[in-house]
Amino acid sequence: MSKLALRTYTLLQTVTSVGLSAMAWAVTGVRPIWNGSQPSDRQRIYFANHTSHGDFILLSACLSETERAKTHAIAAAEYWGKSRLRRFIAQDMLSSVLISRQWTSEAEHPISIMLSVLEQGHSLIIFPEGTRNTSDELLPFRSGLYNLSMARPDVELIPCWIENMSRVLPKGQFLPVPLLCRVVFGAPVALAPGEERRAFLQRAREALLALDPRPDRDD
Repeated sequence: MSKLALRTYTLLQTVTSVGLSAMAWAVTGVRPIWNGSQPSDRQRIYFANHTSHGDFILLSACLSETERAKTHAIAAAEYWGKSRLRRFIAQDMLSSVLISRQWTSEAEHPISIMLSVLEQGHSLIIFPEGTRNTSDELLPFRSGLYNLSMARPDVELIPCWIENMSRVLPKGQFLPVPLLCRVVFGAPVALAPGEERRAFLQRAREALLALDPRPDRDD
C-alpha cells in the first residue's frame, strides 16, 4: 500500500469512527457509567453482552477519540466476511477484526489473531457469549476470555453492560430507533493464580451480570 493510499485509508477510518460515534450519541443519548473503573489509556479487553450489531459502536462511542482509534471489535467472519460489502464495512470502515469459527490453520486460530492485535498495543472489544443473544438471559461464556487472560495477564479485562441496544437496532433491522441507552463499565476482572477455566468464566459472567440495571433479571 502506498503512502497516499495508507493516508486515505487512515482518514476514512477516522472519519467513519467520528461519524458513527456522533450518530450513536444523537440516536441513543448514550450515557457511559463508570462503576468500578475509569476511562484510561491502558491497554484493555472490554467484554460485553451482545444483542445487536450496534453494540460495539455504542461501546466505542463511550471511549475517547484516542482510545477509540486503537480499540477493535472482534466480529464473526462467517457473517461479516460473506460478501465484499460486509467485509469492507467491518474491516475498512469499522476497523473490526474478523475471526472464523471454522479455522483450519494456526494462523487463522481466533486466539492467535486476537493476541496479534494485542501485541500491537491495541485494545479489544469481545462478546464472550460468542453470538448475538436474543433471549433475556446471559449465555454461558466461551473459553476465549480465559485464554486471552492466561496469555496476557497484563491487559485489563473490563466488563461492560450494554443496555437497550437490542431495542434501538433489533436483529434483522437496519434503521435505528431513537431510544436512550447506557453502557455500564465495571471493575477490572483478573485471573487468580491457579484459577480453573470454568470458575474464571463463571466469575467473569457474574461480574458482567452484576452491572445489569434491570431489577427483574433472573440470573
